[in-house]
Amino acid sequence: MSYPFQRLSDTNAYLSDQLMEAARRVVESGWYLLGRETEAFERELADFTGTHYAVGTANGLEAIRLIFRALIETGRLRPGDSVLVPSNTFIASVLPLTQLGLTVRLVDPDPDTMSVNLSSMVRAADTSVRAVVAVHLYGYPAYDPEGLAALHDNGILLVEDNAQAIGAEIFDPADNNWHRTGSLGVASAVSFYPAKNIGALGDAGAVTTSDTELADTIRQLSNYGGSMKYHYPLQGYNSRIDEIQAAFLRVKLPYALEEREHREATAKAYDESISNPAIILPPRHDGLRQAWHQYVVRCQERDRLASFLAENGVETMIHYPIPPHRQKCYQGTLTGDFPVADRLAKEVLSLPIANVSPEEAQEIASIINRF
Repeated sequence: MSYPFQRLSDTNAYLSDQLMEAARRVVESGWYLLGRETEAFERELADFTGTHYAVGTANGLEAIRLIFRALIETGRLRPGDSVLVPSNTFIASVLPLTQLGLTVRLVDPDPDTMSVNLSSMVRAADTSVRAVVAVHLYGYPAYDPEGLAALHDNGILLVEDNAQAIGAEIFDPADNNWHRTGSLGVASAVSFYPAKNIGALGDAGAVTTSDTELADTIRQLSNYGGSMKYHYPLQGYNSRIDEIQAAFLRVKLPYALEEREHREATAKAYDESISNPAIILPPRHDGLRQAWHQYVVRCQERDRLASFLAENGVETMIHYPIPPHRQKCYQGTLTGDFPVADRLAKEVLSLPIANVSPEEAQEIASIINRF
């Protein structure tokens, strides 16, 4: 028996007819950019996240870039301002910030949650910090209501990197209600990379926000810098979602919560079936509904575990083996010691979850238990 990490053909198979119909609709329309599919998808994504606006972008990296460029254009940030970012994240959380002249300061995560919650960000902040990036890593919401209140009290902007957590939710006791990630801060970046929980059939991303000025500025920046053809008040980018990807995502977005529940069931099967003292399971906390983009265990003998699983037909991946401060492009600039991020990079291992049933998770767990 073999257990591939993810097969995108399997991921999309149950929606094949709808995806084909969406493609046909776009091809026959003769309109391939900034059309009705994009408008509809943006409305549907905003409704899903509980925000007023969504703006489609070329990818998740561009979504982060556009948010921070818009914050600079609207006078809320200036080049040189400090922004706090978790030290264990994909490089896309950092690249746009340094390229825009912002000062990135890394914050080591909690070793138990592998995440940096908002209260930890507040404790790490000083008067030079103007914004923080909450990375909902692996689909685990990096959030706590006390931290959000403290950020507001200190005038610090919250930007969400929601690339891995679409459909995740947090409970806020202040209003006794659940809220989706992507609606918690001034703006949020979403990635629809094909392997994400809700993935395009190519590259795509989006920004969600309830800030009118920010949404208007992001929309202009994504379209060369203007809202009227040949009139460009800003020096912008070409970072627009394609009509065909918007159409595909309109097919897939209604299944986001169903996908979350499937992954939750598989994650629960792993939780209940893995029984090996060498393995540390991913965290769970009340008040959070995880998206389970990845099911990430930890093991001090990670590489040997990965080899053992491969020999037994289980494909795994490492998210992420090299943290940003260890990347060659940031040597000498992202300075400081980040022992937790370094340790996690040597211990984390992602098990298959995207196309895995709870029963298959139990079978994989039985293999892990023999390690």
